[in-house]
Parts: sequence; C-alpha cells; structure tokens
Amino acid sequence: MSQTAWRIHAIEPTVRVRIVRPMPALSWALEAEVERLWRRAQGRDGALFNGRVFSADRLSPTLIEGHWTEYRRIVARIARPELAAEMPVAPTAVGGVVVGGPVGGEFVLFGRRPPGAVYQAGQWQLPPAGSLDPGAADGDEVDPVRQLLAELHEELGLPADAVGDLRPLCVVEHPGSGVLDVGIAVRTHWTPAAILDAHRGARDREYDPLEAVQLPALPGFLARHSGHVTQQAFAFLTHAQLLAGA
Repeated sequence: MSQTAWRIHAIEPTVRVRIVRPMPALSWALEAEVERLWRRAQGRDGALFNGRVFSADRLSPTLIEGHWTEYRRIVARIARPELAAEMPVAPTAVGGVVVGGPVGGEFVLFGRRPPGAVYQAGQWQLPPAGSLDPGAADGDEVDPVRQLLAELHEELGLPADAVGDLRPLCVVEHPGSGVLDVGIAVRTHWTPAAILDAHRGARDREYDPLEAVQLPALPGFLARHSGHVTQQAFAFLTHAQLLAGA
C-alpha cells in the first residue's frame, strides 16, 4: 500500500497539544450543508454523537495548536473534502502500537474497524485509536497519552497499568480528509489470551476481530490483507522499528 500521498510529521517525545482559539463560526449556507451531511451520516449509523473533538491548526515537532470543533463538521469534511477551503478542520486522533511478549516471541495487536465506520471503514488498524476529546484536557492543554489510555480501556478492556513505556512516534496526515493521527507505542506484559479475553468484555467492542500478530508473521499478515490495512499503521510500525521502511 503506497504512502506517497500521505505526509509523515516528526514529533518529539515531549510534544504538547494546546487549545489556542475558540471554534470559528460558519456561514449560514455552510452550516446548512454541514447539517445536511450530518443527517445523511446519521441515517446510515444512528450511533453517531456530535461531541467535541480537537482540530489542529498548526503542527511542529514540539507543539500542536488548535481548537475544539464539532464531530459533525468532521463528518461533513470527510464526506466532501472540498469543504476544507471554507471550513479548515484537521481532526486529530491518537493511535496505539501495542507490543507484548518476550524477546523473540513478540506480538503486535491489530483490529478490523467496523464496516459502517465514517473513517476507514472495514480496514485493519493498530488499536486502540480515537479522537482527542475534552476528557483528555486540563484547561487549554490536551494530553494524547491520557486519551490513548482511555481508548485502551474503552476499546480493548485493558486497564492503564496493563501497558507501560509509552513513546510518541510521529503524526500521519491523511491527504483527503485532513485527519491527523498521533502514533504512540506502548508495551504490555499481558498475554494475547488475556488481551483477547479482556476485549470480549470491553464496553465498545470496536474491533471484529482483534488479532495478536507475531512479529515474524507480520509481513505475511500485511500481505494477506493488502489494500485493507490503514496507511498510518505502516508509518507507526516503521517508526516503532517493527517494520522495515519502504
């Protein structure tokens, strides 16, 4: 799967995320179009919730600045990329690279996204993943690690103490939707069997199926699912030194 159209941004381990301005107002016509696209998306998936998520305005290796925006604006932006000229939103999410097992027997987690998802439906990705939301904020500062740990519990059923050695990797920018994914590598002492058991009891059950892929089998897994693995997964695996760079 080619990454030529995707931008990879370097970040420092101490990268910060900060709210620097309020959500901008929309023109009457643009507001009406956002609402139309939102209602259409809700018709396909009644579970959609119009919460607040972080949208990046500026990105550097040490600081990501932006504002809170509505999820419905993101849905509209993904549905019609040309809206970016009038409504520049860059929804920002975290994505984990969960690695476990002893040296020589290591594995990495993969999960397949729901077929009805707004973004990258049915694709295999590195879980957990989720948009930065106010639950990860402390005043104007937003903590990507806090968000990742929340997603770890919601999507996989794992407590925060199941992982350690958290390490920001890079930011991957989707050229069409403008979505930014912040990759964070973590290590777990849990076994694949324990993780899969926890996932069966998770609140969200985001992935069907969830797989623990042994590192020697990783190239075969990616080849077997060629065309159905998220682009950011390749970048995260490469920066985590789990996959040779293209």
